[in-house]
Amino acid sequence: MNTALNISPAPHTRDKWTTRFIMGVVALALLPTAVIGVIVNGLHALYIILASVLTAVATEFLFDKVCHKPNTFLDGSAVVTGLMLALTLSPSAPLYIPILGSVFAILVVKCFFGGLGKNFVNPALAARCFLLISFGRTMTLFQVDGVTTATPMSDLMAGRAVNVTEMFLGTANGVIGGSALALLVGGLVLWAMDIIHGEICFSVIGGFTLLIGLFGGQGFDPRFLAANLCGGGVIMGAFFMATDYVTSPVSRLGQLIYGLLIGVLGALFRICGTAADSFSYSIIIGNLFVPLIDTYIIPKPFAYRKGADAREKKSFRIPKPVIAIVLITLIAGAALSGVFALTKDTIEEQKLAANTKSYQEVCPEAVSFEASSSGKEAIDALDGGVYGSGFGRVYINSAVVGKDASGNIVGYVISVTSADGNDGNITLSVGISADGTVNGIAFTELNETPGMGMRCGEPEFMSQFAGKNISSFTLVKSGASADGEVDAISGATVTSTAVVNAVNAGVDFYLKTLKGGN
Repeated sequence: MNTALNISPAPHTRDKWTTRFIMGVVALALLPTAVIGVIVNGLHALYIILASVLTAVATEFLFDKVCHKPNTFLDGSAVVTGLMLALTLSPSAPLYIPILGSVFAILVVKCFFGGLGKNFVNPALAARCFLLISFGRTMTLFQVDGVTTATPMSDLMAGRAVNVTEMFLGTANGVIGGSALALLVGGLVLWAMDIIHGEICFSVIGGFTLLIGLFGGQGFDPRFLAANLCGGGVIMGAFFMATDYVTSPVSRLGQLIYGLLIGVLGALFRICGTAADSFSYSIIIGNLFVPLIDTYIIPKPFAYRKGADAREKKSFRIPKPVIAIVLITLIAGAALSGVFALTKDTIEEQKLAANTKSYQEVCPEAVSFEASSSGKEAIDALDGGVYGSGFGRVYINSAVVGKDASGNIVGYVISVTSADGNDGNITLSVGISADGTVNGIAFTELNETPGMGMRCGEPEFMSQFAGKNISSFTLVKSGASADGEVDAISGATVTSTAVVNAVNAGVDFYLKTLKGGN
């Protein structure tokens, strides 16, 4: 029988490029930046890449096996997901980070929603966001030769100068896949081969650059714009993440709107936010808007004539769920804004009272406190940067002078924040008497694990600092015996170390800046 006129199910247009071929080309396009990342950061970066890729492939294989589904692990999509995730991680990240991230990306984001083509957000980015939320400190910890250092993006957001050339080449401190040059070359190859859509990647970069130039504070300064483009995952996000077929619109106009949305959101997060790696969230938000974009931006069918069908619907309807979500968001936002406006003054008063209380605790002989002029000058010179080189990520917030009723100096109080806590920042006040003896410490911010890190706020631990006239304290794990030794909290070494480093920074600041001054 002649089957020439048989109608088959869609799609009717087929291409010689298979999923395996496309994924292979994408992996090859990512290979240069992976190689540079390993050369610059060492073998541990290679271990992270291997752990991430192998875990992603194994997770998909095991899921298909257990669920009796056709095995798809050889199509290359799991390899690309694992590789993308690994390239967004710190080269000093422990191996459990890429392993957990790959399991989440493949199992939760991809397989649980039906496999390839069914995921509603980019699996690698969803896993990165999951890791950022669950292991914030570990994900933002970057070490060079065992010393914690700030990334160029952190320096840029703090207003400090950065080396754009190092960022462009990928030799600066940052994620494994940090070479903007290698990413740009790989992305342009994909675009030239028509594997990715130029409407998406170039609108992302265009929208981001335009907003950074208009509202970034330094105008369209080429070095400033280049630094922003070379860091924070912009190039990788534009060419490799946002262009994912499954989570991007199908129409060209939709792709332009989608790309601009991601670029504008990324720039807003960069300008108004505090996190250097917030571009991931802008792409995830863009992914969530794709169904709405595809609903209302539909390509015009061939041979379509407007009005040819008398029954053609003229009305433009917004789905009820979208209306409900928008209304709920507006109501919740208005309520939160109202509560914040009503309680703002009270919060500030409570914060001031808490600071004053901590000052009084660590400098009990003082009846009044005033800002130290020499301390303020030194803090301003730090320009929000990390204090010293041997205290980890420690910042000096303020320094005040305690005076008695006659106006004589009886002590100093230094407010210090350590960003190396296990569950966030640790802020404390260090009280030092006029002769250099540490009176004690008082916490104004401590949100560590209950029963472990929170025990650093108990008198038994805090009292170890009081009454010591030394230049620095030493953390020990076997019981303090010598003067200046501090016994660590069992099971909370990270928190204990952060506290000791913060106190040592406060003492060092006193010795170098405040001692004998005002």
